[in-house]
Amino acid sequence: MKKILCIGNSFSQDASRYVWGISRADGKEVKIVNLYIGGCDLARHYRNMMSENREYTFEINGMIKTGIRVSLKEALLLDDWDYVTLQQQSLQGADYDTYTPYLHALSDYVRTMCPKAKLMMFETWGYEEGSQKLASTEFATHEDMFRALHDAYGKAQKEIGAVGIIPGGKAISLATEMGGLPIYRDSYHMSFGFGRYLLGLLFYGTMIGNGIEENTFRDFDEPISEEEVAIAKKLATLALKADVK
Repeated sequence: MKKILCIGNSFSQDASRYVWGISRADGKEVKIVNLYIGGCDLARHYRNMMSENREYTFEINGMIKTGIRVSLKEALLLDDWDYVTLQQQSLQGADYDTYTPYLHALSDYVRTMCPKAKLMMFETWGYEEGSQKLASTEFATHEDMFRALHDAYGKAQKEIGAVGIIPGGKAISLATEMGGLPIYRDSYHMSFGFGRYLLGLLFYGTMIGNGIEENTFRDFDEPISEEEVAIAKKLATLALKADVK
């Protein structure tokens, strides 16, 4: 059984929703936990690390409402995690200055608490092209925001020696280029069907499975056509293979 802990926010909530189901459909056992605080950034994760307060909602295997509250320390010591993912808040993620010194302190803490776990950076994504949410940022286009995010996450991976990056930003960029896909639900969070499924495939393909093309999972929270399922698999495969410069 692979065990994954996400130290994140609503973006990792989106990403973790279908991972357990996708894995189960392929005969793989997984335990995935998301530590949820809406809009949480690395600075707040750092403060939570220092305080040891029970600030996080504990979301296990895609279940959003468990009613369990935990501290960061409690979550890290709960199990023998194979992977721990870190991320920055969506807009701050494009500015590497916001990562320091918090990312280094958090990664050191994770390694102390979970010496066997592999650290991964979960790359977030640009806001919806043409949206007011995107217009409120310094970026003119979705691609501009993605490129800034990608550069920052690449630097973060190298700085802390993470074993890899889960390419959420790349996958959503590819989906945006195709056009006409139900990616977002509110211009920055993922749709309950296609968007979350695409991210779930990335998590599965990066840390759990041998491939995603034949996966039979279809238990979505909103309808996805078979054509969209095939597109999500294709986009996830491309993102996982991509070497973006």
